[in-house]
Amino acid sequence: MFFEKKDNGCLLRVRLTPNSSCCRLNGLFYDEHNQAYLKISVVSVPENGKANKELIDFLAKMLNMPKSAITIIGGAQNRLKKIYIAGADETRISQMAEGQI
Repeated sequence: MFFEKKDNGCLLRVRLTPNSSCCRLNGLFYDEHNQAYLKISVVSVPENGKANKELIDFLAKMLNMPKSAITIIGGAQNRLKKIYIAGADETRISQMAEGQI
């Protein structure tokens, strides 16, 4: 599972691919420890936080949540990121990953 319930929200693991042709979900990625990550591509380059900002904008739009509810808590300078989404429920995140929203 690429996310888990934490406090009053969810902790999401993402593998970000910057500098892509379009912003989209690309399925799941498994690291060497068999840890699942949601693969997301963004158009922005990984300079001055541009790709991270686009990632937050994309997640906020997909989950219909305010950008202020989404925080990168790990991996800000890395492709593998941990993102806390305050107020998100597991059902909504599952639906997003499966393309149902």
